[in-house]
Amino acid sequence: MNPELTIETLKKSAKEFCDIESSHLNTDLYGVTDGKAVGTYIEHKFKKYLLDNYTYENGSSAKGVDLPGPTIRTDIKVTSIRQPQSSSPFKDAKQKIFGLGYNLLVFVYDKVDDPNTSSAKLDFVSCSYLDKERTADYTTTFRIREMVKDGAIKEDIIAYLNDKNIPADDIALGLIADQILNNTPKQGYLTISNALQWRLQYARVVNLTDKVDGITKVVDKVTK
Repeated sequence: MNPELTIETLKKSAKEFCDIESSHLNTDLYGVTDGKAVGTYIEHKFKKYLLDNYTYENGSSAKGVDLPGPTIRTDIKVTSIRQPQSSSPFKDAKQKIFGLGYNLLVFVYDKVDDPNTSSAKLDFVSCSYLDKERTADYTTTFRIREMVKDGAIKEDIIAYLNDKNIPADDIALGLIADQILNNTPKQGYLTISNALQWRLQYARVVNLTDKVDGITKVVDKVTK
C-alpha cells in the first residue's frame, strides 16, 4: 500500500518529475504545437507518477481540481515559458481578491523539437507551488491592502472594485467590501484577467526572486 500523498511529498514528486522529464526525449509530443494538448499529456503523466508512489484522491472536471483531497486540494497547471498562462473556472468575483479557493502546482516548460530523433524535449524551467491564499490577483490585492492600511471606508473599496470592473453587482460588491474590511486579503501573486473563465498569468511567479510565505519554487532555472 502506497503512503498517503501530502503537500510536502507532492512538492518532492514535482521536483523528481521535472528532473526526469527534462532529460526525456518524448516522441509522443514531437511536432505538437497545441499548448493545451501538451499540458493535458504532462498533467496525466504526472498524476500517473504520483499514483505509482502515493495514494490520493483523483480529480475530475466535476470536482474542479486535479487533486481534490481535503488535505491536498491542488490544481495542476502546465504551461509554456513563451506565454506562461492558463484558464481556470470562474466561481465568483471574490476569487480575484481572496484567491481561487485551492492551491496551484504550476509546471512551466520550454519545448524544443529535434528532427534528428523525431522527438520533443520539454525542459521544465520552473515549477512553483502556490498556497491558495496566494492565488489572488497581484495588482488588485496590492491596491486593496494599501487602501485598508490608509483607512479606506466601505464606499472607497466599492468605488475601486467598480473602477476595476470586478464582475459583481452592487449588492455583491458591498458584501465583498465588508469582507475586505473585516479580513484584509493576503498579497496575491497571479495576474487574473476577467472573462467567462479566469485567465491566469504566471510570469510574476516564474520571475519571483523574493522568498514569500506560501510560495515554493520547486524548480527554478529562470532566475538563477
